[in-house]
Amino acid sequence: MEQTSVKQRIEELRERLLAYSREYYVLDAPSISDYEYDMLYKELERLEAAHPEFADPLSPTVRVGGAVLEKFEKVSHTVPLKSLSNVFSREELFDFLDGVRASVADPLFAVEYKIDGLSVALEYENGRLVRGATRGNGEVGEDVTENLKTVASIPLVLKEEVPHLVVRGEVFMPKESFRRLNEMRELQGESLFANPRNAAAGSLRQLDSRIAAERGLDIFIFNIQSVTGKAFATHEESLLWLKELGFKVSPFAILSDNEAIFEEIRRRGEEREARSFDIDGAVIKVNDFAQREELGELPHVPKWAMAYKYPPEEKETLLLDVTVQVGRTGVLTPTAELQPVRLAGTTVSRATLHNADFIAEKDIRIGDTVVVRKAGEIIPEVLRVVKERRPADAVPFTLPDTCPSCGQKVQRDEDEAAVRCINPLCPAQRARSIIHFASRGAMDVEGMGPAVVESFLEHGILTELSDLYFFDPQRAAAIPGLGEKSVEKLKAALERSKALCLSRLIYALGIRGIGEKSAQVLARRFGSMDALREATAEALQEIPDIGGVLAESIVSFFADEKTSSLLEKLREAGVNMRFLGGEVGTKLAGKTFVLTGTLPTLKRNEAAALIEAEGGKVAGSVSAKTSFVVAGEAAGSKLKKAEDLKIPILDEAALLAMLEK
Repeated sequence: MEQTSVKQRIEELRERLLAYSREYYVLDAPSISDYEYDMLYKELERLEAAHPEFADPLSPTVRVGGAVLEKFEKVSHTVPLKSLSNVFSREELFDFLDGVRASVADPLFAVEYKIDGLSVALEYENGRLVRGATRGNGEVGEDVTENLKTVASIPLVLKEEVPHLVVRGEVFMPKESFRRLNEMRELQGESLFANPRNAAAGSLRQLDSRIAAERGLDIFIFNIQSVTGKAFATHEESLLWLKELGFKVSPFAILSDNEAIFEEIRRRGEEREARSFDIDGAVIKVNDFAQREELGELPHVPKWAMAYKYPPEEKETLLLDVTVQVGRTGVLTPTAELQPVRLAGTTVSRATLHNADFIAEKDIRIGDTVVVRKAGEIIPEVLRVVKERRPADAVPFTLPDTCPSCGQKVQRDEDEAAVRCINPLCPAQRARSIIHFASRGAMDVEGMGPAVVESFLEHGILTELSDLYFFDPQRAAAIPGLGEKSVEKLKAALERSKALCLSRLIYALGIRGIGEKSAQVLARRFGSMDALREATAEALQEIPDIGGVLAESIVSFFADEKTSSLLEKLREAGVNMRFLGGEVGTKLAGKTFVLTGTLPTLKRNEAAALIEAEGGKVAGSVSAKTSFVVAGEAAGSKLKKAEDLKIPILDEAALLAMLEK
């Protein structure tokens, strides 16, 4: 490979790894699997080792990834919380073990689980917990003490009054807690957590510790960072002492032989399904502390420890059928119905197929043998089709021309992969619209989850959204499973919702393309629902926060007679229709963005809301006045026009980096 192309590849890998690292550590929403990240990381390590002339002190390989969120106080770690180097094969593991033996005599090794969670440091003064912090970037983390206090397995007072102690552990969400949490979120119409690791990280980053307390978090302690008044010769001794103090320590085995160590790692991997918690590998550490000192450490990883990572599990199964669901905004979403297969600890029978373009790109057909991968994800993905096993009569799948819920004609959005039912009376959209209206981010009507909404519609308590504030409580209480007390609480929640800010109401109405952030921008700009209803598309586009697509969507929504009827009923119920305050950021002030294609993790309206929340404008078409085009997969004609006009093009990672600066 020529020097120029080597340098370009190194720079590309650094940029991608930094972006993926931010997704993992800051957003808790990784767009690639740990295994894919690790493979890119090892490629960069090899290239940098072979070409030291391209060294960079800010490369992901020479500093720990991660960042500190601004919503928590920052905590400086007196002893850095370093990461570990990874190996992926028996040969690489043995190279590490033999390398240690070449430096120290007769070492013993501790083998532990590599828990798939969030690393934290717990600080104790005189035996009492005084602070708990996330790992962050290894040197500076986030103070999440109040949330950590809710983890039942963390001792608040130790069994011995140690003057000063800092321990490190991994907070995780047990599989059963994760299952219950996602069931509840589904009932409430909220998005599901992808995996227990994301759920644990999201729970620790809740500003309200009561939410964290509901999540059933757990922890394993695996290291002493610093201690006064005590000295230990081995890691084993330190863990046994921590166990005596009341900590839940990481299960470990002390071994010396290469084959025995590999067998222990293999055994632990085979038992993953039976464990109540997720692991993604095993950790191997030199047991003797004096030998650790002799081996030393690199700036970002110790030389005396290594992580063995298990590869993601992939399996073949049959695609029996493709079903289509209708979302709240009318989008038709295809789902693969699979022959049940055991994958990553659970039985998988369904997988998302995203949209028509995804199906066409992978040439997925009913009857195909497909390769699916879960790797900890709650919704597995179809990786590819095993085309040599394709039945002779298999035909390409196409989304229906009519809505499976109401039978009306559907249409494909311009420059998008989405196929949408535009019938406002579609039964599927009616239920989901009410669920969205009552959801936590909208009008926050506690108790009005999917099951209750479906039951109310079935029993005629509700026929449309406007009935929410006027239904007969006696009829509702007669529904099996509800009762008077439940209905009283529901009515109280509805009454509380009337006083919320206009921004919550705008978001709750479900205007196409309007997320929470853009709803706040609209409420702030117009101040009242009446002023917003009277706004023209031209007037909307004059402000730096609303683009042409959103403007047309807003005007069209408020021009509908059904919208007018709904708003009058809400006004009659006493729902607040005025803005109650808030601020807009300025990071993107004066910049105009155009979004095209499907982004890896953000929906189009979510990306627009992030831009608008920082003072940027989102336009519907590319022109000479466009500052940036944000392009995702299957970008359309807007990308070509941007290239012709030489307008800077960003991917999602670059947009997020711009927002972070």
